[in-house]
Amino acid sequence: MAILSRVINSKQSQKQQTRVPKGHVAVYVGEEMENKKRFVVPISYLNHPSFQGLLNRAEEEFGFNHPIGGLTIPCREETFVGLLNSYGCIVST
Repeated sequence: MAILSRVINSKQSQKQQTRVPKGHVAVYVGEEMENKKRFVVPISYLNHPSFQGLLNRAEEEFGFNHPIGGLTIPCREETFVGLLNSYGCIVST
């Protein structure tokens, strides 16, 4: 029984990690497919002009067919974190 409860707890914690809170969106950031990092950001950020620039790059590179299945931003992680920090969002990597 102990093994079964560990498997169930493991699956539940994986589900919690993939959940996105209401009013937020998950984006995958990175230049290489293998090294994408997932960020959860408020939807309000999508309207910011600099974020719009990243979305335009994503549209040019991927169109509506994002390889990971979620919104993929083709830029360096450091660039994206700097952008979030400029919005007053504290990001720890």
